[in-house]
Amino acid sequence: MRLIQLPANSVNFPNPELALRQPNGLLALGGDLEPARLLSAYQRGIFPWFEPGAQILWWSPDPRAVLFPNERHISRSFRRFLRQTTYRYSLNQAFNQVISACAEHRSEGTWIGPQVIKGYQQLHEMGEAHSIEVWDGDELIGGLYGVAVGQLFCAESMFSRKINASKCALMVFCQHFTRNGGELIDCQVLNPHTASLGVREIPRRQFLQQLSGFSQRQLRPECWLPQDLPPHDVELPFP
Repeated sequence: MRLIQLPANSVNFPNPELALRQPNGLLALGGDLEPARLLSAYQRGIFPWFEPGAQILWWSPDPRAVLFPNERHISRSFRRFLRQTTYRYSLNQAFNQVISACAEHRSEGTWIGPQVIKGYQQLHEMGEAHSIEVWDGDELIGGLYGVAVGQLFCAESMFSRKINASKCALMVFCQHFTRNGGELIDCQVLNPHTASLGVREIPRRQFLQQLSGFSQRQLRPECWLPQDLPPHDVELPFP
């Protein structure tokens, strides 16, 4: 298999099954981060990931890391934290601040350069990209952002400035997402942090099948309206 150069005059992508095995999931290069191309990618189970200033690379790894919201895991200590914390939560009230914070808070460096920020800000303005915010008083201390594809949400990045803030963002979002008809969260690649929260790997082919179905189904219209979100209901049963 060879790496595919994207044409400048088309937003179509090659079949994800043509992606390289090493590096895992690398499918294509080139193109841009204009909204039409980004949406086309996410609808096909493909996402961009590249170093700032370098050529854009497009990926669809196998296996794929996903979170079925009802499988989210909350440890005993985190459950206690959720009960006691005074953090408050919101949706789509500070997207630009969240994506900028995600770019800053990476000890290993970041792929979220100005080109990426601009592309996702445009998606947000179109109602396609969304943010979840965690606040301590009036201070933004954590959050995550991603792209909605029907009943599937493609989580891109999260950040935390205080203890458990990003974990709270994910748990509160899972609660809100499922209550509005959400079925699956795409986490792209598994890492120890996300695995501890219930994220697991499934074959790419299974993920693409799930995507095909969920992308055709709609959430409740009020799901993505800017709003304050209630704290996570830790009294609900969890695995």
